Amino acid sequence: MMTLYSGTTCPYSQRCRIVLYEKGMDFQVIDVDMHNKPEDLAVLNPYNKVPALVERDLVLYEANIINEYVDERFPHPQLMPADPVMRARARLLLHGFEKELYSLVDVIENGSAKAADKARAELRDNLTQLASLLGTQKYMLGEEFSMLDVAIAPLLWRLEHYGINLPKQAAPLLKYAERLFSRQAFVDALTPSEKAMRR
Repeated sequence: MMTLYSGTTCPYSQRCRIVLYEKGMDFQVIDVDMHNKPEDLAVLNPYNKVPALVERDLVLYEANIINEYVDERFPHPQLMPADPVMRARARLLLHGFEKELYSLVDVIENGSAKAADKARAELRDNLTQLASLLGTQKYMLGEEFSMLDVAIAPLLWRLEHYGINLPKQAAPLLKYAERLFSRQAFVDALTPSEKAMRR
């Protein structure tokens, strides 16, 4: 059985929980208190961070690596495109999310007040640019739910928590967010602390 060491408020951990629930397989989640981490986490992950996935002798960390492994190991439903060209494009977009969205989350959570305000404005603008894409299709890659939707869902869930108000032109993005939040796997993957992030 797979075991996921997961932070109860960590957006990266939430991405991994969503994938595990989408796959509908047997796994266990160990909730990690970020202020009082278990000693075995540092043994499993040299960076002493969550998420970390353990399956027999295999230990993985970094959300995208964990999620791609789970997707390949349990191919139904498939979350990365089957076509190599589309899969490469999806990986590039995931990389873009890390650079242009999640790097700003780290600043909002850990930076100075001034840096956090600047990051909020940049994150708002970057997300607003995505809205035009979602006015014409159901999910990031078209009609099928994919790893890109998994990657962005925790961020959209935390907008209020991070103090980000999207402008009117981002309305398609907010409709898309509600589609993501209504998926059963998303609901099942939420921790009580994450549920409390939205009123």
